[in-house]
Amino acid sequence: MGSAKRFGQLLNVDLSSSQCYVSAFPETALEYIGGRGFNIWYLYHHLASGTDPLAPENMLLLSCGLLTGSSAPTSARLHINALSPLTGILGSSNIGGYAGAWLRSCNIASIIITGKSQKPVYLYIDSNGARLEDASHLWGHDTFETQEMIKLSHNDKKLKILAIGPGGESKVRFGAIISERDHAAGRTGMGSVMGSKNLKAIVISKGSHKHFHAITPLQKKAVNSYVSQIKNSTAFDFFSKYGGAGYVKWVNDFGIMGSRNYSKIGIKQIEKIDCRQLEKNIVRSSGCFRCPVQCKADLKLDGLEKDELFTRPEFEPVINLGPKCGLEDLSQIIKLDNLCSRLGVDSTSAASVIAFAMDLFEKKLLPGDLPDHMIDDLDLSWGNAATMEKLIYQMVEGKGLGKILSLGTRKAAEIIGNGASKHAAHIKGLELTAYHPAAIMGTALGYAVSSRGGDYNNVYASLEYSWTKEEAKKEFGTNEAVNIKSICAKGPLIKKAVTTNIIIDCLGLCKVPVLSLLRSFNLENEVRLINGLTDLSLSKKDLFDAGQKIANLEKLFNIRHENGDIEDKLPEMFIKKNHTKGLTLKNFETMLQEYYTAMGWDEKGIPPEPA
Repeated sequence: MGSAKRFGQLLNVDLSSSQCYVSAFPETALEYIGGRGFNIWYLYHHLASGTDPLAPENMLLLSCGLLTGSSAPTSARLHINALSPLTGILGSSNIGGYAGAWLRSCNIASIIITGKSQKPVYLYIDSNGARLEDASHLWGHDTFETQEMIKLSHNDKKLKILAIGPGGESKVRFGAIISERDHAAGRTGMGSVMGSKNLKAIVISKGSHKHFHAITPLQKKAVNSYVSQIKNSTAFDFFSKYGGAGYVKWVNDFGIMGSRNYSKIGIKQIEKIDCRQLEKNIVRSSGCFRCPVQCKADLKLDGLEKDELFTRPEFEPVINLGPKCGLEDLSQIIKLDNLCSRLGVDSTSAASVIAFAMDLFEKKLLPGDLPDHMIDDLDLSWGNAATMEKLIYQMVEGKGLGKILSLGTRKAAEIIGNGASKHAAHIKGLELTAYHPAAIMGTALGYAVSSRGGDYNNVYASLEYSWTKEEAKKEFGTNEAVNIKSICAKGPLIKKAVTTNIIIDCLGLCKVPVLSLLRSFNLENEVRLINGLTDLSLSKKDLFDAGQKIANLEKLFNIRHENGDIEDKLPEMFIKKNHTKGLTLKNFETMLQEYYTAMGWDEKGIPPEPA
């Protein structure tokens, strides 16, 4: 993998002693590439079992991918890991924007944060080094306010900031990290780990270091060729115009969208929340560092705080805050999504716990073992936006029913009792995303085996419906691999998705262009980009072998840190009884064992120990 010096330095931050120092990127970690791979390598070798995720002993890692901040297109991503306060196993999240690229411009590949500060602080990084600054005056402010206050105090509007809000401060189990207004490391509570350490923000001033900068004609050709491939992809114009939220109608029409806490599939009047209608409300389009897609947008909404700018939600927040909760008012969905960003909570988990409560309310299972007064003043009927807003505030403030829901669906179900767990849509403690597992077999398997719990983006198995039958036949030996209702060849298909997804996170590239637009699950384009731009000489096999090793290490890490049930299984609410087709227990077990075999794991899903 070349010289470790080319990867950049490690910034070590001990909050307990207020010490910041740099060290060399370890040679022994080179085979794990960077980003997600480096993080799991470091955590596996340094984080002791039995660690409390909210204790000072937990470690928070933020790592650039191999290509983050380089001349490579879409090279914006920063991967964040720690032990998750929501799941108790591997916490994992990923964020775009400019923070990763600015970090790399300071010649920093990874930040390793340990300990706990005695008072609120923020970490300031520039090309001269790093220091901790007092953040007592920032504590209690939302993520948008925090960033503006820091920029004002440094008289520098160009600073890139990763901030937490009241959600992370109060240690909501799914606290998020926010950069600018529309970039979020949302899943698994990484913002709450920052909050537990009294770390309010990470502030980065752009440095002068050039990382894998295209200088020679051959390097420029590699970059330009990749840009051209993205721009010439079939869905480029659509995605640039509407963003991921433009596909809300597609997922409904395709018959795989979960609604009303997954008790239903899809909604009848999808036109009400079709985000393509927001084109008229766009006042500014934007995007991430070196990305030609530019899929973000600021909106002004008629009749809803007319002078206020809102960011356009992504695909997942629209569905999770919308149909999953029975809400079909697009303006209210946008308002709630922006509220989650301001307060610094993961919109997927926040929406999911609300949908769970609404489902229990409809089934007359609330209050269960809770005091009656906890729900006396709440109208928990489907689609009540005012109640949803109130519950989000309650989660952050630690009050009422929101205090229980802030612990996540798994823990809330245990506390509520009264059969609530039968309706808790989580895997390994992490709430599921938009796709209904009973409607799409490969994604169901992907949910179950995802190393961070029930999440689509951690596996990103879009090849299940985007690849042609011919591609499926060539790769997996059967056309049925891309039949979403079939269980055939889903084991090797999900292995392909898992390992490809891991490598994209290790490279620091965005999955939208790579996996949705280019459908590049064979990594041929990426190998050409890496070898054309860098001084490395990698093969597809090198990348997939690394992806396999990283997947093994993530699973072994989870086994070591398990605190409860981490089995690769689906909630019973999705398993069809008295059926022979679809998502039956037998069919699921068949897919699961096929996946274990494809991964080279034993029948219990345990990988071999690393050499």
